[in-house]
Amino acid sequence: MGGKSANKAGYFDKLKGLLEEYKSIFIVSVDNVSSQQMHEIRQSLRGEAVVLMGKNTMVRRALKTFITDSPEYERLLPFVKGNIGFVFTNGDLKEVRDKILVNKVAAPARAGAVAPIDVWVPAGNTGMEPGKTSFFQALGVPTKIARGTIEITTDLKLVEGGNKVGPSEATLLNMLNISPFTYGMGIAQVYDQGNTFPADVLDIGEDQLLGAFSTAVTTIACVSLAINFPTLPSVIHSLVNSYKKVLAVAIETEITWPEIEELKDRIANPEAYAAAAPVAAAEETKAEAKAEEKEEEAEESDSDGGFGGLFD
Repeated sequence: MGGKSANKAGYFDKLKGLLEEYKSIFIVSVDNVSSQQMHEIRQSLRGEAVVLMGKNTMVRRALKTFITDSPEYERLLPFVKGNIGFVFTNGDLKEVRDKILVNKVAAPARAGAVAPIDVWVPAGNTGMEPGKTSFFQALGVPTKIARGTIEITTDLKLVEGGNKVGPSEATLLNMLNISPFTYGMGIAQVYDQGNTFPADVLDIGEDQLLGAFSTAVTTIACVSLAINFPTLPSVIHSLVNSYKKVLAVAIETEITWPEIEELKDRIANPEAYAAAAPVAAAEETKAEAKAEEKEEEAEESDSDGGFGGLFD
C-alpha cells in the first residue's frame, strides 16, 4: 500500500510540474500504438515536448486536486477518456503536431478491429491457384481465371470505414498481403494557455483570419448604418456620409470655407475647367509617347549587341 501511495504522489507531482512548466498540451489517442512506436515518438520530440501517460482515473483525480488553485485545468477533464496521453510543449504547435502525427506504421487487418478508413481490394492478378475461387465468391469479389491463376476483375470496397473487419475479410486481406491500416498517435484535443480546441484549428492561416475579421467588420458596419445605431466599425462611414450632406448644403447655399471654394468654383464655371482638361490630357499623351520612344531606342541599342550598329 505504501508503494502505491508513493507512486501516486510521485505521478501527481510530475503532472503538476509539467502543467506549470508547459503552456500547451496535446491530448493524444494511443489506440493500437506499440511500445516501439512510443519510443520513436518520444525520441523525435526530445527537446521540444514531453510525453506523459497514465491511468485515466489517476489523471482525473490529480486534475481535480489541482483545480482549486488552477480552475482552467477543469477544461481538460472532459477529454480524459479512452486510451489517451498528454504531450506537453512550449514549442510551435504546428511543428509539434506534425511530429506527433508523422510516426505511423502499416498494420495488417485483424478480425474484430474497427476500420478507420474504407478498405479496397484492387483489380489485378492475385497469383493464387484456381482452387481458392470459392473463397473470393463467398465475399462477392469478382474474379476470373487467367493464365492458371485467380485474377480480380474490378476494384472492390471490401470493408467500409467505421465498420468492424470480419474474419473472412481479414483472412483475404492477409492472403493478398494487403496491410490497409496505419496506426499511430492521433490528436483528440489541444489545450493552450487555458483554452481547448480541435487540432484542425492549427491549419487556419492568417489570411483566413483576416478575411473573416474583415467580413465581420463590414457586416457590423452595414447593420449599424441600416438601423442607425453607431458602432466603432460604422463611425467612419457615418462621418463621411455626414460630411457629404454638409457639402451638399454648402453647394446650395452661401455657406463656404477654404476647402470647398474650388469645388464651388468648378460647379459655377465648368467651361474653364473643361478647357483645361484637353490640355492636361495632351500633355499626358506626349509624356507617354516620349517614354515609348525611349523604350524603342533602348531595344534597338540592345539588338545591336552593344556595338552601335558597327556591323550593319
